[in-house]
Amino acid sequence: MLKELNELAEGAGELKPGSGLVTGVIALALAFLCFLGVLAFLFPEYLTTPELRRSYNVDTVRTIMFIAMVVAGGLSLVNVLFNRSRWLSAFAFLLVALTALLGGHKVPVNDFADNTPYIGLDWFILDLLGSSLIFIFVEKLFALRKDQPVFRPEWQTDLHHFIVNHMVVGFILLATNLLVHRLFGWAAADGIQAWVRDLPFVAAVLLILLVSDFVQYWTHRAYHEVPLLWRLHAVHHSAKSMDWLAGSRQHILELLITRTLVLAPIFVLGFSKEVIDTYIVIVGFQAVFNHANVSVRLGPLRYIIVTPNFHHWHHSQDKEALDRNYAAHFAFLDYLFGTAVKSTKLWPERYGVLGDYVPNGFFKQLKFPFTWKG
Repeated sequence: MLKELNELAEGAGELKPGSGLVTGVIALALAFLCFLGVLAFLFPEYLTTPELRRSYNVDTVRTIMFIAMVVAGGLSLVNVLFNRSRWLSAFAFLLVALTALLGGHKVPVNDFADNTPYIGLDWFILDLLGSSLIFIFVEKLFALRKDQPVFRPEWQTDLHHFIVNHMVVGFILLATNLLVHRLFGWAAADGIQAWVRDLPFVAAVLLILLVSDFVQYWTHRAYHEVPLLWRLHAVHHSAKSMDWLAGSRQHILELLITRTLVLAPIFVLGFSKEVIDTYIVIVGFQAVFNHANVSVRLGPLRYIIVTPNFHHWHHSQDKEALDRNYAAHFAFLDYLFGTAVKSTKLWPERYGVLGDYVPNGFFKQLKFPFTWKG
């Protein structure tokens, strides 16, 4: 069973319907999230995020977890009974059973310390479940490439990146916060910070987006124009399909460097917590949506803000699109600095790195920047 699971996890092909693999993977994913959920209920002081656990309703989370357990258990049991991917479904069913034995959605939560170190497992669970449900629905409703399946080629690699990058997001934020304070603490000025804090909320949100995108633009451009940095960034560009999961393909070192550089001006300017929280929500949405398999261009607005159409061109192998469209939020930055794509076509034809020299597989891509002989 473990050998079969490993082969599935390391595979790169599309999952064909009719064999039980699709429902088996869905059952396993839900079972895995439920298992992580029961662990979070058992050890909330170490596995949940203080700010996040104050904002969601625990009873609602328990209900969602119960529904997920029923769906995962039902799908896996049907597959086992009808001899469809029995090895995969049996493992999913065992995970559901183990979750139930540990208490399932009824695990009581007693008082616990609020100042312990934590890894934010609840954030990962809600992020994966919420992102997949929302964006898969949106992609099916407004699909650009209608024949592209949910489990398209190389989805396993992108899921690995999603899991690793999101599981360590708490550590990354802590590390980047420390780096920013050490490297840029000298630049913080009380007068500027007071002016920023006095701005109306909407103006402050627009300013934080503009400042961060200005830094993001030049950082992103450097990843393309500096060969040493391109070694890292090529991993992100190696995705040959665009969907909500493709944006997660990012080398962990690039994530750390970019987060540090983008957080620096935000810290120096002293934006309020409410503005930063709003910025994080917008960034999180755009990062996923602009990679999604959706046919969205937004008319003349595409010259002002970054849309899926704008960012799809950035991932294209089409020659007119190479090293273009760097902005993350405001498309006008590329028009201002002369790096916007100029094409008579509405959408690009192919995605990925020109030459397709980046290997597939999470661990191979983790080593790629240090082993590539290009």
